[in-house]
Amino acid sequence: MLDIKFLRENPDVVKQNIKNKFQEHKLPLVDEVIDLDKKNRALKVHGDELRSQRKILSDKVGNLMKQGKKEEAEQIKLEVKKINDELVENEKLEEKYSSEIKDRMMKIPNIIDPSVPIGKDDSENVEVQRFGEPKVPDYEIPYHADIIERLNGMDKESAGRTSGVGFYYLIGDIARLHEAMLACARDYMINNGFTYAIPPFMIRSDVVTGVMSFEEMDAMMYKIEGEDLFLIGTSEHSMIGRFKDQILQKKDLPISMTSYSPCFRKEIGSHGLEERGLYRVHQFEKQEMIVLCEPEDSMNWYNKMWKLSVDLFRSWNVPVRQLDCCSGDLADLKVKSCDIEAWSPRQKKYFEVCSCSTLGDAQARRLGIRVKGEKGNYYPHTLNNTVVATPRGLIAVIENNYNEDGSITIPEVLRPYMGGTDVIKPKA
Repeated sequence: MLDIKFLRENPDVVKQNIKNKFQEHKLPLVDEVIDLDKKNRALKVHGDELRSQRKILSDKVGNLMKQGKKEEAEQIKLEVKKINDELVENEKLEEKYSSEIKDRMMKIPNIIDPSVPIGKDDSENVEVQRFGEPKVPDYEIPYHADIIERLNGMDKESAGRTSGVGFYYLIGDIARLHEAMLACARDYMINNGFTYAIPPFMIRSDVVTGVMSFEEMDAMMYKIEGEDLFLIGTSEHSMIGRFKDQILQKKDLPISMTSYSPCFRKEIGSHGLEERGLYRVHQFEKQEMIVLCEPEDSMNWYNKMWKLSVDLFRSWNVPVRQLDCCSGDLADLKVKSCDIEAWSPRQKKYFEVCSCSTLGDAQARRLGIRVKGEKGNYYPHTLNNTVVATPRGLIAVIENNYNEDGSITIPEVLRPYMGGTDVIKPKA
């Protein structure tokens, strides 16, 4: 959410930003906010004037009562009552306008960074650089679900009976490889100075609307019926929510944490859940990283965070590339975002495995997270990035370490988490 003072002083900048995000339907919100804000500030001034008048008259009543002039005092009391009635109506209008302003401000997108490429959707994201040589072996790489099934590593048929489309059982060595990747990612982040956490897997609605836009919430979140609780779509939500309504000490910044959680997503508006595969599912597990930092440090952290994901995937023998997300592909709270995509030797193209974002002070402003500074309180910047999300990351490791005989070579850094296993072989 933008600072209303910034919007008031820079309406044209806000409108151009909306146009850059191809959300022209939101342009009227800017003028509506300005109009409501003007009315609301006038009400506040009028309210202060009424309170001042009431104080003067109340003091006068007290003096008249001391002088025994009860009749005159009663007449002035009637004026005081009239002012009180007017104040009640004035405060009701203030509350109404404030609510309408907030409702509109929550829908106006954050100001994107000047370096963000302008484009309508993810088809116009821009490749920045590649890491590792994308290779295609001279033998066929089957579809990942077929590879895993030949290793007796997945059962989607049973998951369909227990839970429906979009769920799965991982079995045996594949399940172990899945967990090895998460454990490796956890230790990797701890070794890079991040504090490990396991957060709540459900959060309240005021946290949900603090960390994401309404459109994202409707498309992603599962609500618990009859309760003010949602299943998290990523642990970033509850990790940032941890600091809701808190005043942080300047000396404690930056706060860098890494968290494990299962994640649950509706996947509404997606390209469709997969009947056989694991690429797009309702449930997955994830190692995440979040940072709260000084505003001037956020871009340095942004670059550090996505590079951590690159180095982790390269240690698993997975070539990756970095894409800058264009303006139309950015969620409303984001200032800048990039995707890390893994190479698929089967498809001969890249696919998304990580997403890194800096959100400026938007989440902090919505959640009331402040820093106690020497010249007053201010909002920190928040950032988040995927360390690894499985099973999508699992697909990348399997395809890039697949052998002609149907076996999978375990990357060396994962072997300690696999009890020393160096190859997973097809079952007879």
